[in-house]
Amino acid sequence: MLQFLKFHKIPLLLFLTAAVFYWSFVYDLDRADFPKMLMLYAGLFFLSFKIIQLLKTRFWLLAGAALIFRLIFLIALPDLSQDFYRFIWDGRLLANGINPYLSTPDLLMKSAHFGNISQAQELVNGMGALSASNYTNYPPINQLIFAVAGKLSENSILFSVTIFRVFILLAEIGILFFGRKLLKKLNLPEHYIFWFILNPFVIIECFGNLHFESVMGFFILLSFYFLWKRKWIISAIILGISISVKLLPLMFLPLFLKFFSSKKNDSENIENRHSTTQFSEKITDLKSIKWAKLIGFYAIVLLTVVLSFLPFYNSAFLSNFSESVGLWFQKFEFNASIYYIVRWIGFQIKGYNIIADAGKVLPVVTFIIILTISIFRKNNSLKSLISGCVFALAFYFLLSTTVHPWYIVTPLLLSVFTKYRFPIIWSFMAILSYSAYGNAEFHENLWLVALEYIVVISFAITEVFFPKKLSFSLLS
Repeated sequence: MLQFLKFHKIPLLLFLTAAVFYWSFVYDLDRADFPKMLMLYAGLFFLSFKIIQLLKTRFWLLAGAALIFRLIFLIALPDLSQDFYRFIWDGRLLANGINPYLSTPDLLMKSAHFGNISQAQELVNGMGALSASNYTNYPPINQLIFAVAGKLSENSILFSVTIFRVFILLAEIGILFFGRKLLKKLNLPEHYIFWFILNPFVIIECFGNLHFESVMGFFILLSFYFLWKRKWIISAIILGISISVKLLPLMFLPLFLKFFSSKKNDSENIENRHSTTQFSEKITDLKSIKWAKLIGFYAIVLLTVVLSFLPFYNSAFLSNFSESVGLWFQKFEFNASIYYIVRWIGFQIKGYNIIADAGKVLPVVTFIIILTISIFRKNNSLKSLISGCVFALAFYFLLSTTVHPWYIVTPLLLSVFTKYRFPIIWSFMAILSYSAYGNAEFHENLWLVALEYIVVISFAITEVFFPKKLSFSLLS
């Protein structure tokens, strides 16, 4: 023990300091105090960087540190998000045999036939008027997790939160286990996975604030792992499950176009050997695609998704769910980049907010970009496929009207299996969006939003087009 302390004095000091910072973040931070939040987060990011750097050969020490940091959050209610109240609400509805997709919380509370859901008014007040007045948009596997908490914890909000955290912890343990395996298969250092597992962004947003991106990320990663093992049927089923946690992986489907090709690159080194010709694949190479296998993969993915939704289906379900999802494109706006420029242009030309029109056009532009990546980029190895997914997500978020910080969890996870580091920079810069909590009107500081995206986009452009200018590696 004394010898261990002697040789690990600095990492231990860093660990203890980080633990104190996390404790302060959880139990001694008002979310309106943005300067303190920013200082704590910057400190945690630096401390995590140094801990990984010093202990990158001590895998289980890093894993233990990640677990301990998470346990600090275990008995605390989330402070930076109120979404968990809606999770508990949906789960208790399901536990009482009520389909959560068929009515809004506001309407149910006014209904004379509404059953006795424990703490109903507290949950509605907690989720806020915006959530309470809209239909749920959480897919079935997410709802299943909510239902487990609803069944096991009928009268305690804190116990429900703890159950959610158990699911998230299990998912992140799975990411650690299979991420390590996949990194080895791709000939990448196994400690890279800790830029996800030990990243304070992930610990705070997923385990702390109860966002299920890491659960979705686990299924995406597991799907890619089985894809590497050439078990594409199992991979397709698991990818379908990931879509039923969050709809986001639907956008990956076009990127599989060239993966099922007779021109495979088994060495998985295509990304390194062709870094200057990433987009040089010719349309004529589409002839090498194994269309039967590709169509079969798509069919299994979509069938898995459809089957997961069937228990909830009735005539009103599709309308309610699509209406709720559509709100994110045509009503809500937060921490956007290109859209804010489009909005400004709209005010100059039209004299009003054009989000309703832009919300219809920007997803089409995103789809065209993803289709272009699918056709012209080499995605016939797992490394290049994952890189394609990172770029697809990046373009999607850059063109979105709403980009909450936790959305960056998925590109961050996938980036550790590639040579691209801009999602790590993004995971740090995303904290700037919380400046909106620093005022009673919840107004964004557009200068900070601009700073966030200028830094992220500049770093991404440098990585893609001028990689030699970056004389360091964030993950080395």
